[in-house]
Amino acid sequence: MRTAFLILFALLTTPALAQGWQTYDNARFGYSIDIPPAFSGQGESDNGDGQAFAAEGKPIDLLVWGGYALEGFDAEIAQRMVWDTEEAWNITYQATTPRWASWSAIKGFRIVYQRMVLLCDGSSYAAFRAEYSVTDSAEMDPVIERLVRSLRGNC
Repeated sequence: MRTAFLILFALLTTPALAQGWQTYDNARFGYSIDIPPAFSGQGESDNGDGQAFAAEGKPIDLLVWGGYALEGFDAEIAQRMVWDTEEAWNITYQATTPRWASWSAIKGFRIVYQRMVLLCDGSSYAAFRAEYSVTDSAEMDPVIERLVRSLRGNC
């Protein structure tokens, strides 16, 4: 009985958790990512590589973009991590593979999480970077998980 109740609860709540998410598709680099319902777009960049999103009423920023890994994907990841440490971010987690990389860092009371994925052509990437307060981390953990799962090339 308990198992049946848990399964029924999971089936009924899963659609509610998915409601309101929108998909951002980038035509220039050919990637997409799901955007949480409380985030509003700030307008696509002039060069069409991505867009910034802001959470309503909270100091949470989400930046989504694509780029070219001119020196290779591994070098691009390494350079971005160096830039974070030079900006006084203390990297607390990192995981890399030949096709994706993720890391998080903390500075004062702010957290940053960045994800990069190699796109279909093997020479460009898509990325997102979320920056938020440590007080919002419990709320942001499932958001980050969904962002990670949804960032993909449109091959």
